[in-house]
Amino acid sequence: MQPSPDSETLKHSDFKINQRIHWAGDYRRIGTVKYVGEVSGYSGIWIGVDWDNRDGKHDGSVNGVRYFTAQHPNSASFARPHSLSTGVTLLEALNIRYRTSSTKEELDEMYVLSASHKRVNVQLVGKDKIEDILGRFEELTGAALSYLGVSSPGDPVEISKTLPNLKELDLTGNLLSKWQDIDAICSGLPALTALNLTSNRMSNDVVGISHLRNLRLLVLNNVSINWSQVEELKDSLQAIEELHLMGNKISEITPTSSKFVQGFCSLRVLNLEDNYIADWGEILKLSQLKCLEQLHLNKNNIEHIWYPTTDEGPYKPFQNLRCLLIGGNKIEDLASIDALNSYPALVDIRCSENPATDPSRGGIGRYGLVARLAKVKILNGSEITPRERKESEIRYVRLVMSKPHQNLEEIKRLHPRFTELKAIHGIEDERPSIGPAGPQKMSSGLITVTLKCVGPSICEKAPITKKLPATTTVGKLKTLCLSFFKLKFFKPILYLQEEGSPLHTLLDDDMASLNDAGVCNQSTILVDEEH
Repeated sequence: MQPSPDSETLKHSDFKINQRIHWAGDYRRIGTVKYVGEVSGYSGIWIGVDWDNRDGKHDGSVNGVRYFTAQHPNSASFARPHSLSTGVTLLEALNIRYRTSSTKEELDEMYVLSASHKRVNVQLVGKDKIEDILGRFEELTGAALSYLGVSSPGDPVEISKTLPNLKELDLTGNLLSKWQDIDAICSGLPALTALNLTSNRMSNDVVGISHLRNLRLLVLNNVSINWSQVEELKDSLQAIEELHLMGNKISEITPTSSKFVQGFCSLRVLNLEDNYIADWGEILKLSQLKCLEQLHLNKNNIEHIWYPTTDEGPYKPFQNLRCLLIGGNKIEDLASIDALNSYPALVDIRCSENPATDPSRGGIGRYGLVARLAKVKILNGSEITPRERKESEIRYVRLVMSKPHQNLEEIKRLHPRFTELKAIHGIEDERPSIGPAGPQKMSSGLITVTLKCVGPSICEKAPITKKLPATTTVGKLKTLCLSFFKLKFFKPILYLQEEGSPLHTLLDDDMASLNDAGVCNQSTILVDEEH
């Protein structure tokens, strides 16, 4: 990789406060200029830099003298002008990328983000045709110029002549900061439909932007943008279908002209992952986006979810939302999970890594989620088969029936689908849910389970089917397994086999009854050995 032009001859006058720069020869060590001038005790002019990767020596203060305030205690340092680069133009970066042989790492970087936020390789000419492409930049439809020190567009007319057919452009990790420069780049690329600006620190000035109207995909991850700036860009994003806003510390959705976000008439995918949103009321401000199909909210601070009770806008709230990702939040109540049934088109949900859905933190497991979510077809990235749904719902009903409740109203409050699921699967009460407990026949409390040995040191043994009281504890069943299979010097581990799922449920609470552990009639339990 060639160094930036004239990096050794830069003068201190080339540097401005808040200018983005990188270390000469290291495109990935990027920072912001915070000071230009003398430093007490040292000769000459120094540039004070606050480094993005916190790879500094101090916080802007040296020998008791504060020159600036860095974002972190050790993210700042001083450097000579010749050690820093103020970057290159877009076309200069294009020549740098293709004038030298591309490494495998560089080729792997040539991508844009898909609707599912996965990398999709840009179709570029391979290493063996580098020389050929230099004379035919006009044939390029996609270019990845990530981490090349791009700081300015250059001449939009020259850009248009050089790259008339460019549709996809990845500018991840460059030095761009002015929206006016982004506007100039887009004005020179009339065919551009996908733009990735990840990790460019954009300014607050979003005025006079008018050339983004052909973009269908815009990635603004980690660019320090807030929703007010998104609203200012809205009129220029008339064709936008995917908008990615990860890692921007967004905590509020602030519509400009009404209670709800308006416009974005073609927006199908909105990615707000890894932000600071805590109040679901902020998310409801997006509910009138009529084409919104996917909403990514993983890794926020959301605690509760609900569905609006009144239709205040022209459209039914979230009328076309089919995919909602809310993993890694702070949801503790199952009422929030139940509320997802009210979203009319929702069939794909990710809700893992929340207290309410994490069994290790007292939450419910997959089968409970499947039973509570009536319309969901894909849960946490895995398809729910008809068989898994049926077995999960039956198991769930049996577990609810095994628990003591005050009355039927409390059951309905805690388990909104309980009555519905009983009717669907024709399950009758095995014991009265209210009233004095009377003597019951032993058979009414028996369940049939099949035990299968899977331990590697066990000689081949045929499965055994037994009728056991539903009140049998897991610990008692472990002891019975030793007798059933005539095992000695063996410490059993039991798993409840989840039909239709690659995962099995570990039965690790020896004091829990089979009913409490989710074991129901016709269940299969795997008997493994402790390693």
